[in-house]
Amino acid sequence: MIYKSEISTAIILDTRRKKQDGTFPVKLRITFKRKQKHFTINESLSKKDYEKITSINPRGKYKEKKIYYGKIEERAIEVINELPIFTFKLFEDKFFNNKSYTNNIFYAYEQYISELREFGQIGTSDTYKYSMGSLLKFAQNKNLIFEEVTTDFLKRYEKFNLKEGKSFTTISMYLRCLKKLYNDAIVSGNVKAELYPFGKNKYQLPSTNNIKKALTLSEIEKIFKYQPKNDSEAYARDIWIFSYLCNGMNIKDISLLQYKNIDDNKIHFLRAKTKNTSKTNMTQISVVVTDEVQEIINKWGIKPSYDDTFVFPILAEGLSIETQRKRIKQATKTINKYINRIAQNIGIDKHVTTYTARHSYSTVLKRSGASIEYISESLGHKNIKTTYNYLDSFEDDTKIENAKFLTSFKNKKI
Repeated sequence: MIYKSEISTAIILDTRRKKQDGTFPVKLRITFKRKQKHFTINESLSKKDYEKITSINPRGKYKEKKIYYGKIEERAIEVINELPIFTFKLFEDKFFNNKSYTNNIFYAYEQYISELREFGQIGTSDTYKYSMGSLLKFAQNKNLIFEEVTTDFLKRYEKFNLKEGKSFTTISMYLRCLKKLYNDAIVSGNVKAELYPFGKNKYQLPSTNNIKKALTLSEIEKIFKYQPKNDSEAYARDIWIFSYLCNGMNIKDISLLQYKNIDDNKIHFLRAKTKNTSKTNMTQISVVVTDEVQEIINKWGIKPSYDDTFVFPILAEGLSIETQRKRIKQATKTINKYINRIAQNIGIDKHVTTYTARHSYSTVLKRSGASIEYISESLGHKNIKTTYNYLDSFEDDTKIENAKFLTSFKNKKI
């Protein structure tokens, strides 16, 4: 989210090009992140008249012009505050009421994808890109507007994707992107709220049951006790264990971890995912540095350990957002390769990845009796419903024992 204080407005005299009558264009200047763009307001003045209008106490017609320009600037500020995200193009379309752009769904996709990439949310931008491509393939209309996306349209789009071989999980992912953009369009005033096609008695996103990825405690113990055959296996196993012990910290957060995040035998950090989606109510996660965690830091951590030094040798100072993303992606791929190989070697008949560590952390806590509220806080979730999606089913032996009670006819107390 962009803070509106990062955007400034001004009415200026553009002296770069003089008109034939000796005047210069008066323009609305918008400054955003040190970039400026000038918008024509069909006014021109001489330098002398502009100085009189912008003086402290203009009089007569000059005072009237100053008030008029002030209203233009007020309207610009109003438009900026109405936009869910700011880009120069979105501002221009809204300010000049260019409906052909603001109501176009694919234009909204392109603008939001550009915004995401600008702020380093490359993975999320790719998701919106896939969603846009799928929708375009179905609609076969680059000029599709929000008003055309009705409940019936969405039902037909779902059927189209099923015929294309897409899973309900993928369809739901595509539609969450579209739903978000539709909400933004309503907030911006480009679409009427009563046309909203999602929700109760309208179209509801497919609900999916994710395949559970958690390991049992005995399987996790095998990973802890495994004797690596080489440094690649040792590194992959240790980073997986580090993730598991550190509240299921994902590889991106592990990669971004710096020594300044470690203090008083605790690791304090904000999830990168949270930082990218919210500037308010961000939850700082605290992790106890156990002996096992400290041993991994000592073994693989970069030395010397200055505050601004990354803990693990995945990233380096000065890398671009795109290069960071590539390194994190490669690190995840490599760790997944070796940790899954380790799992196969020790007889774990599951596909084990870095994601498994996060699910295993939450599920083991649940099985040990920890409250859902505690687990939710430790994972950095804002909504407790999200936490339930991470929690795996109880171990098979527990199910078997409980099933026996169903036929315990000899037990008179039941």
